[in-house]
Amino acid sequence: MEWLNKMIGDVPDFPKPGIIFKDITPVLKNPDTFKKVIDTFQEHYQNLDFDYIVAVESRGFIFGAALAQKMGKGMLLVRKPGKLPRKTLKETYELEYGTDTLEIHQDDIKPGDKVIIMDDLLATGGTAQAVSRMLKKLEAQVVEQAFVIELGFLKGRDKLAPDQIYSMINFE
Repeated sequence: MEWLNKMIGDVPDFPKPGIIFKDITPVLKNPDTFKKVIDTFQEHYQNLDFDYIVAVESRGFIFGAALAQKMGKGMLLVRKPGKLPRKTLKETYELEYGTDTLEIHQDDIKPGDKVIIMDDLLATGGTAQAVSRMLKKLEAQVVEQAFVIELGFLKGRDKLAPDQIYSMINFE
């Protein structure tokens, strides 16, 4: 995935000192690269049985929406508190630089629904764990978790089911 590695920028000290932010906006700016990312996800998931892509706010929406549309699947939203209009399930979690809370509509998932969780980045695994916990409470089956970027040195994979993770590029 050298083609993808070349497109991801490093932004030092964002969102706080000591963090090197992996910037995917150059991937989105280049239509050919963005298409190649979505095509790569589609190729990976074309023979997998699932019902929905559960996309995590906000950059997960970009990749999740494009892939859901391309594969003819529905997309469900995981958002920050107060952004979803119906009854939600809430989960608070830790990330590499603080805490956060996410919500999902309780009536979007039926027991047994098979889902792929989609986000742009796997870092410490806190966000992915929180989404997985919510989906487990709603009795969904997480088929896999998909990421464009994995920061392997933060060991987020270790907090998840490692055999259920697909990341396009891993920064060790």
